[in-house]
Amino acid sequence: MSIYSIFRIPHSALQNWFSFRLFHSAFRNPHSAIGNRGFTLIEIIIVIVIAGVLLPVIIAPFLASVKDSGKPEMATTAMYLAHYKMEEFMKYNYSNAALNPIALTAYANSPISGYQWQWEIILVDNNFATSGTDVGYKRILVRVRDPENDTYEIYSVVTKFP
Repeated sequence: MSIYSIFRIPHSALQNWFSFRLFHSAFRNPHSAIGNRGFTLIEIIIVIVIAGVLLPVIIAPFLASVKDSGKPEMATTAMYLAHYKMEEFMKYNYSNAALNPIALTAYANSPISGYQWQWEIILVDNNFATSGTDVGYKRILVRVRDPENDTYEIYSVVTKFP
């Protein structure tokens, strides 16, 4: 006994109904509410694969720029500290003991945490080359290291001439 005989539906009627449903489904009927405006599964998968390939290429530079966006602030802070230390030296006259020649110091902590500085004062000649004797010029170097270990330097020359 078949299913057709239990429900007393003629075989040809069921066959016609199934073929009607398959032929007139939303995927096959261009006149339906969805019609040809929908996407097939393969199209959606292709879009996902292309997006998966392209998005990292687009997002990587953006993330790098966001990561490095604090760098200009660090450079500004480091240069501020270098100028701050240089002003401490520049307030003295040439003959003051604070400007006696000193070899490059070890890095010391600055007033702003994470930044370190060092300095040196050397005798130079009128061409700013290192000189063993005092000819009236002293070069001051101030170097600041930021939290990412980048260094920034400024130089200044003090003379005993008016």
